[in-house]
Amino acid sequence: MYLYPLLVVIAASSYGVVSTIIKLAMHSGFSVSEAVTSQFFIGFCIAVCMFLLTNRTKLSFNGVKILIFAGVLTGLTNILYGHSLNYLPASLAVVLLFQFTWIGMLISCITKRQLPSRIEFLSLIILVMGTIPAAGLIDVDLSQIPFQGWLWGLAAALCYSLFLFVNGKATTNMTTSNRLVIVSFTAFMMTAVFQSPEIIWNGTLFNEGLWLYGLALGLFGMIIPVYLFTIAVPKVGLGTTSILSAIELPIAVMVSVMLLSETVTTLQIVGIVTIILGMSLPTLLNRSILLNKNKVAQQ
Repeated sequence: MYLYPLLVVIAASSYGVVSTIIKLAMHSGFSVSEAVTSQFFIGFCIAVCMFLLTNRTKLSFNGVKILIFAGVLTGLTNILYGHSLNYLPASLAVVLLFQFTWIGMLISCITKRQLPSRIEFLSLIILVMGTIPAAGLIDVDLSQIPFQGWLWGLAAALCYSLFLFVNGKATTNMTTSNRLVIVSFTAFMMTAVFQSPEIIWNGTLFNEGLWLYGLALGLFGMIIPVYLFTIAVPKVGLGTTSILSAIELPIAVMVSVMLLSETVTTLQIVGIVTIILGMSLPTLLNRSILLNKNKVAQQ
């Protein structure tokens, strides 16, 4: 019952580590563009190795169109998020990306042609309430934020929501590692075109140490989340996935405190607890309802 929701939480938590790793790469003198390109290049290399080690069949291209779309969305999410960081404080950029929670719920409602349950709606409200304090935006002046920053940030959130939606589409006769190869290759091609492909041949990646950050980014920002989302989203559903993925923001804050020595305020802690409560609410209430039904049945 809890396996697939747990996989979603692990995948989203993995994404939450990415922003801190990129900041560490920037502190070492690399640009966001270089870090993102290394992420998808090394991620693709790992995906190929996983496929070769775990499969005894040829690479299948059955249902390849939807996987290419997933790869494009993965690459676009990172490209657009990187653009938003050029205009926004990191905390606000994270909050805008975090809007995938309600966007994902909206996409789920449209595709299923049904409204969210009362539990899901209540959970979503609690998540939104916890977002602002968790990101430390209570005292931030937003009046001078350029329009482009808002646009890029929300566009990244939309692409991330669509990525989760596409991951929920089952592809028949194809292993998870097969899917991962196609998605990672497409994502790498997207970033290679629009970011910094020259790092592969000019020595930046391997001679200057960028590969260390690329390895961490490839694992936490590509391999782990895409692999686990591919398994879990079809089982859990987009609406619940969007709610559970809210763990990404608290993880991002906590990891930045541990690795970057950033300070965390009491309000941020309150916001983090609120988000965790919001994402846990559907599971807790559904379990309570199930236990009550079992008690009634036993009477």
